[in-house]
Amino acid sequence: MKTKDDTMTSRRQFVSGVTAGLAAALTTPALAQQGAAASSSRADTPGRRGQSSKQDPTTQYRRPPFPPQQQDPPGLAGKMDPRPDHGETSYRGSGKLVGRKALVTGGDSGIGRAAVIAFAREGADVAINYLPVEEPDAREVVELVRAEGRKAVAIPGDIRDERFCVKLVADAVRELGGLDILVNNAATQVAQHSIEELTTEQFDSTFKTNVYAMFWITKAAMPHLEPGSAIINTSSVQAYDPSPGLLDYAQTKACMVIFTKSLAKQVARRGIRVNAVAPGPFWTPLQPTGGQPAEKLIDFGEHTPMGRPGQPAELGALYVYLASQDASYATGQVYGASGGEGNP
Repeated sequence: MKTKDDTMTSRRQFVSGVTAGLAAALTTPALAQQGAAASSSRADTPGRRGQSSKQDPTTQYRRPPFPPQQQDPPGLAGKMDPRPDHGETSYRGSGKLVGRKALVTGGDSGIGRAAVIAFAREGADVAINYLPVEEPDAREVVELVRAEGRKAVAIPGDIRDERFCVKLVADAVRELGGLDILVNNAATQVAQHSIEELTTEQFDSTFKTNVYAMFWITKAAMPHLEPGSAIINTSSVQAYDPSPGLLDYAQTKACMVIFTKSLAKQVARRGIRVNAVAPGPFWTPLQPTGGQPAEKLIDFGEHTPMGRPGQPAELGALYVYLASQDASYATGQVYGASGGEGNP
């Protein structure tokens, strides 16, 4: 993370290179706790999937203010305060994706991690990608998937490179033995106060990561997707209600909405569904690594009717629904989760 180019790189890409010793040092405590709770305690976490008691959603998770914090991109979930909840000890599966094979970009943390955990607990094998400095987060995810008796595949590379995107799909198909679910989730987000401060380098990196990679990966995946397969793209509330400081990011998320709707019409007769999720403010490493100005991070999510940001775990079930046969008549749709802001 020494160069300016690296700073702009998506926080959700995978390349190898971080030492196993560092990864083990940072992941062992969390994994010990998560592994012990995975089978027996998921149903006992208040307010989560599988728990029958009601709970006030406005106080279900911590509300602002949050401690001041910043990380160098792409950041680690394990260094955030509070640490995000991805459903590690709470999500309970019910066999909705048994035998499915999924590829999730940016599956090491944030919303992608929540989707991976939920997919595995629903019976799917999963391939993920991420950046080398995110190895501690990624190793946790791999162990969580394997703890469910599912196959976890980590594939290195930079999704801003078209050749790698093609290789990514080919490797996932080979290692998993096929592909049924594609989640285009990896993204980069860096706030800039004005267009004068937005460099061509950042603009190009944001579009390469958020839009071009989605196109390249989806195109490469199409020959492998059979009827009943699903593509899910992670858009954003920014596609509908853009913040002034996220000029480039908001444009890419709007692109994803139209990509989703257009592709859904194109491939519907092939029995392939394409949908998108448009989250509002969610507590992920995107935020303390430049996605939000430092002064705004303290009160992040406070402006929503819920009065708090969402936690990734609150989206896991939605990704499962869109990937499963339960959503058999849903395609070309964008599902919002923005704490009451009303978009989309």
